[in-house]
Amino acid sequence: MDFECSDPSVWKEALSNYQSRIQSLNKPNLVSLDDFYCSQLPSLLLQRSPNPHITTPELSKLMQWKLTRGKWRPRLLDFVSSLDDSLVKSASQKAFGSLPDISKAISELTVLKGVGPATASAVLAAFAPHITPFMSDEALEAALGNSKDYSLKQYLLFASKLQAKAKELSTEGDPFTPSDVERALWSCAVGTSQASQLNQDPKTNPSKTSKRKRKI
Repeated sequence: MDFECSDPSVWKEALSNYQSRIQSLNKPNLVSLDDFYCSQLPSLLLQRSPNPHITTPELSKLMQWKLTRGKWRPRLLDFVSSLDDSLVKSASQKAFGSLPDISKAISELTVLKGVGPATASAVLAAFAPHITPFMSDEALEAALGNSKDYSLKQYLLFASKLQAKAKELSTEGDPFTPSDVERALWSCAVGTSQASQLNQDPKTNPSKTSKRKRKI
């Protein structure tokens, strides 16, 4: 699926495959971590109104989700898990209160050790999926053609593009959020990667084996 695609049905199909893609990765605890991030955490944050915030244990679990769904970087988990709870609560409260100023909200969270713009975006996306998408490598690559730059400047450009795409795809009575766009892009990227691996596997594609034999 191309990022420029403007057919809502194509995007909805990609989004509907998200859960099965999560399961197909067969990573330890990913299904339960994804349920926590997508379903449980948003409710917990909203229940804390008028002063919503995230706690250190919740941030640690969010980081586990982020690293398990993407690339595993254990040092980041260590940093986040050892953060003082009062600092995490204060920083996240200020961040949530800064929205819809995304730049300020990200900056409030990145004062925490181990929290860069990508992790900060995951925190904000759990609280305000209609404003801030998670900065995943897969969605970053699809939207901007580069998944190596995790700067605030890059995130603001990324968020702007996903917000515009969400607006474009939303139909009356059937809204699409920037977070929906991110999950659809992630789902599509994982599906494409898995299909490519399957095609390269001699067990599932005998032609690959016969080609190798002819070359020998």
